[in-house]
Amino acid sequence: MVFKTMRTSSFFLIFLTIINIGCVNKKQQKNSSSHLTHLIVLDPGHFHAALLQKSMNEKVDSTVYVFAPDSPDVHAYSALIKGYNNRQDNPTGWNEIIYTGRDYLEKMISSKPGNVVVIAGNNKLKTNYIYKSVDAGLNVLADKPMVITKSGFNKLVEIFATAKKNRLLVYDIMTERYEITNLLQKAFMQMPEVFGTLEVGTLEDPAVSLESKHYFFKEVSGSPIVRPDWYFDVEQEGEGIVDVTTHLVDLVQWECFPEENLDYKKDIQILTAKRWATILTPTQFKKVTKKDNYPEFLKKDIKDSLLYVYANGEINYNLKGITVRVAVRWDFEAPAGLKDTYYSKMRGTKANLIIRQGKEQQFKPVLYIEPLKKEGLTEWKHSLEKAFSDLQKEYPGIELGEEKNGWKVIIPDQYKKGHEEHFALVIKKYIQYLEEGKMPEWEISNMLAKYYTTTEALEKALGK
Repeated sequence: MVFKTMRTSSFFLIFLTIINIGCVNKKQQKNSSSHLTHLIVLDPGHFHAALLQKSMNEKVDSTVYVFAPDSPDVHAYSALIKGYNNRQDNPTGWNEIIYTGRDYLEKMISSKPGNVVVIAGNNKLKTNYIYKSVDAGLNVLADKPMVITKSGFNKLVEIFATAKKNRLLVYDIMTERYEITNLLQKAFMQMPEVFGTLEVGTLEDPAVSLESKHYFFKEVSGSPIVRPDWYFDVEQEGEGIVDVTTHLVDLVQWECFPEENLDYKKDIQILTAKRWATILTPTQFKKVTKKDNYPEFLKKDIKDSLLYVYANGEINYNLKGITVRVAVRWDFEAPAGLKDTYYSKMRGTKANLIIRQGKEQQFKPVLYIEPLKKEGLTEWKHSLEKAFSDLQKEYPGIELGEEKNGWKVIIPDQYKKGHEEHFALVIKKYIQYLEEGKMPEWEISNMLAKYYTTTEALEKALGK
């Protein structure tokens, strides 16, 4: 077995017996404040595991136990943590104790040196990791998606039943809830004098439309990302329709039916679903993975040396009678001057609320409020200004700017937290739930509804 610790720039190996490991764990816990959250990181194959530690939290113990197979994934995670510890501006002070024995999962379960397991990595393994952690009496904070197949969803139902019985909290990392334009779009939807009520929509013209576009090769924390080769295997990462689409489905539920319990057995009907591939060349694959050749498990997806990755998907569905369309698209790398984009449209009976994040917006999300009728516009504008003044009390400094088709919300930089900064807000919310000793029922029902939607849509897209 291999056990190593990492503090700032030093890595060193310590060989311990099982008895010594138990002693170290007990001593560490004794020296730590019992009220703190103690993190265990399990097999960190995705950089989101590290982003949860990009900043310190006074309620999280600085010692983090990591259990993983000895692979490039755990080394990449360690390098990111090392970078956070050694940066000049507001460095972190994480003390990483890393175990990389082949029995890493069994060792985590038997030693249980913390109370919260962070799981962000191979999605084929993730559902079982969550199951094993909860069965061992541990809380879980998991990256999306928690499941990527229908059988995985059935297991998730069992996981939540066990968690409820044992008073454990299982939560997924929904960073997009903390993006300011999403927060404001949600707020305006609750203003009937401005938005009206949510339209029902049709398959051709849905009431709610969300779409995001992403790129395989980009920078994270200032450095070019290196993705593991398994990331391009849909059997391990999951197809796009069950992966990034999770964020879009979550936003629809969170904004349209806030804090409302959803019943996945009654409230959701998949209308249509489709998936298609992003095609990568061997050169592109090497650029993003640093691997010279395709691994054996990807051979099934290769045609004439080109890799077909089914990262793209679209779902059209009914949610409590409202017609919704969500779509996710991936390319390899953004052309010069372009970045990830996002589009969200909520159709109300009085106005549409639209978030655009294209070139015109300098690839930063902007919220637009577009009234539907010219008749009574003066009265509607008065209602908007009154409602907006109330919103300014919660978000001082926001302003309205007149546009050709309506208004846009001008947001001060203080509210514009980047994607990487949202992870600190997720863990803050999760710790709040831990301190309260429970999670709202709507959070649990919405997670089940969300993963039912994505996995059922995949079944439909595959023609099953």
